[in-house]
Amino acid sequence: MANTFSQIYLHIIFSVKDRERLIKGSYKTELYKYIAQTITNKGQKLIVINGTDDHIHLVISINPDLSCSELVKSIKISSSKWINEKKFLRTKFQWQEGYGVFSYSKSQMSSLIAYVNNQEEHHKRKSFRDEYIELLDKFEIEYDEKYVLG
Repeated sequence: MANTFSQIYLHIIFSVKDRERLIKGSYKTELYKYIAQTITNKGQKLIVINGTDDHIHLVISINPDLSCSELVKSIKISSSKWINEKKFLRTKFQWQEGYGVFSYSKSQMSSLIAYVNNQEEHHKRKSFRDEYIELLDKFEIEYDEKYVLG
């Protein structure tokens, strides 16, 4: 779109179905590279990706020509298919339904990037569920406990 300018930063979080600990070190780096390429192929910019063995955090600069839901759907479908085709696991891999998305300003980016880069250490002290609820509360998002990821 000519004469359209934007700067939209999103923090996206989604987890493995049933919160199974399936994202192992043996293919984790390849998965992150695959997801990064998917994001690039959709014309979006990945700033950072990280997570643990049961969930992923993405920080993306997104263009308004693609909805967040379309992007997440594409990432989840293509990456689960890729994992299953590569036969990294003895079981079928699936992402859990739903995701969390939170918007940030440019001035918050360095602390957000540090937070995402520190996921392994962070989750030694706080469960994913507690982290997720904390974000929902911080952003004043109403939720039903039965639908909280995790």
